[in-house]
Amino acid sequence: MPHASELIAIIALGLVFAFIGGMLAQRLKLPPLVGYLLAGVAVGPHTPGFVGNAELAGQLAEIGVILLMFGVGLHFSIGDLMSVRAIALPGAVVQIAVATLMGLALSLAWGWGLGAGLVFGLALSVASTVVLLRALEERSLLDSDKGRIAVGWLIVEDLAMVLALVLLPALAGPLGGESAGAAHGIAGDGNIWLTLGLTLAKVAAFAGLMLAGGRRVVPWLLDQAARTGSRELFTLAVLALALGIAYGSAELFGVSFALGAFFAGMVLAESDLSHQAAADSLPLQDAFAVLFFVSVGMLFDPTILFREPLAVLATLAVILVGKSLAAVAIVLAFRHPLSTALTIAASLAQIGEFSFILASLGIGLKLLPPEGRDLILAGSLLSITLNPLIFAALARLSGFVESRPGLAARFERGGEEIAVSSHAKGREGHAVVVGYGRVGGAIGKALAAWELPFVVVERDRRRVEELRNAGIAAVFGDAGAPGILEAADIGRARLLVVASPDAHQARRLIEIAREANPGIDTVVRTHSDTERRNLEEDKVGLVLMAEREVGFGMALYSLRSLGLSEGEARLFIDTSRAESRAEPAAEAEPELGAPELRPHREASAES
Repeated sequence: MPHASELIAIIALGLVFAFIGGMLAQRLKLPPLVGYLLAGVAVGPHTPGFVGNAELAGQLAEIGVILLMFGVGLHFSIGDLMSVRAIALPGAVVQIAVATLMGLALSLAWGWGLGAGLVFGLALSVASTVVLLRALEERSLLDSDKGRIAVGWLIVEDLAMVLALVLLPALAGPLGGESAGAAHGIAGDGNIWLTLGLTLAKVAAFAGLMLAGGRRVVPWLLDQAARTGSRELFTLAVLALALGIAYGSAELFGVSFALGAFFAGMVLAESDLSHQAAADSLPLQDAFAVLFFVSVGMLFDPTILFREPLAVLATLAVILVGKSLAAVAIVLAFRHPLSTALTIAASLAQIGEFSFILASLGIGLKLLPPEGRDLILAGSLLSITLNPLIFAALARLSGFVESRPGLAARFERGGEEIAVSSHAKGREGHAVVVGYGRVGGAIGKALAAWELPFVVVERDRRRVEELRNAGIAAVFGDAGAPGILEAADIGRARLLVVASPDAHQARRLIEIAREANPGIDTVVRTHSDTERRNLEEDKVGLVLMAEREVGFGMALYSLRSLGLSEGEARLFIDTSRAESRAEPAAEAEPELGAPELRPHREASAES
């Protein structure tokens, strides 16, 4: 077959098989990433039928890596990291170290070298951006405290892996592999420290150039392309900058394509046009990223599942058990709730794209044996497949523990023991506010401004301490656990406010409150039209659907902006709101979510 035909064949069949695999995975409630990898297995040399050209697939995958890393840099948020740096930075570093040591121990037990163990351990330590963000989005956790910690943790992991991609080629020779220094013009005369120093100097020079000059030149070039009014030229400018900077960084500074693309994305993020750049480049990013996952799947030998079942189980144990236990211990040590610790553990209990990049680099540097790559791929496929089950199992465990205050208290002790309640008994006619995030906090401020009595029920230990220090009565614990609402004097309260969007929990809390106080008024929030209707049938005082209220607020502003008087606009919105509450619940709309390969961090509800 002519070379050009092979290129067309691998692109066409790779995308077709990936589409079929992705659709099947979606139907099975699995991330489409699993389907893309299995599509690669189907067209690889280890399965019968069509066999794609692995060399061409590898070159296409290189473009996929560049665009993936460009997207990581484009969506890199120093703000997300800084908001949770106190736990995300040390937590991620310790967890990476623990997982790397476990992977290293396994590799040494199998007779591999130190370099192989280091690459293998690092590959097992980093979670998939795609899987983590998608899992948090599906559970409305992305903008919660748990979600912000998990995302910050992920950012630190990504930065650590970028550093590893920089240093591994320089350290390959001393670690027993094939040094890549000469290929990039780095001559260290066998001196590891000189080689390492020259590598870091070149990286520092490239980073300095990008941060000093690139932050001005790149956004300016993008702005010039936007001023032409041509969408094609704008998209071309984005791709030319991404690929051009990646290629130039490798040729002029000897750094990897991945690092150059990452910095290109970071610099481009400085532009006001970064969101449009992300949107325009997303289809091409997704297409080549799919080919990247397909090419990775082509390299996977599925027979390792039968040849080395114990090695596969050991690899999976590091990913699912070792990393999870390390994450739980770290989060609890920082005095966060057990539910937060378990959510982060479930989020990180899988591996993905960075693991594949590290494995490919390890193979190229002759550090990692082919069996190591197969074990990493097997661990990724199995851990991503099992990730929804891990979330469900840990959620049940969290509910079991939190329903037993005595048992929960043992996990919450990160320092001094905290009392369930700090306020004196005997309150009457007050409000009980369950959850004190953005919504609950706004309600609390309004009540405090009018000097109306209220008690907060919150299961975040640190937030409870902050509230008490501010003079606000707060009860520590899960509101659904026995005795917690009683500690907030629910029997004598006038109002129950459930500020978290969990409709199942809201119904449970309303039941508990009404048993103790049949005449109590209630207000809850939800994201589901069906749940809104069910709660209203239960005679809840007020049920607010967050997205609908946002729509009414924007509609009010729009009407006022276009000339309606304040009274007319408010009358129309109030009438529309009343009519919407009288309407039967609409059928649940399909949750489209964000694109699988580059989830956007859209604002979601607090937990």
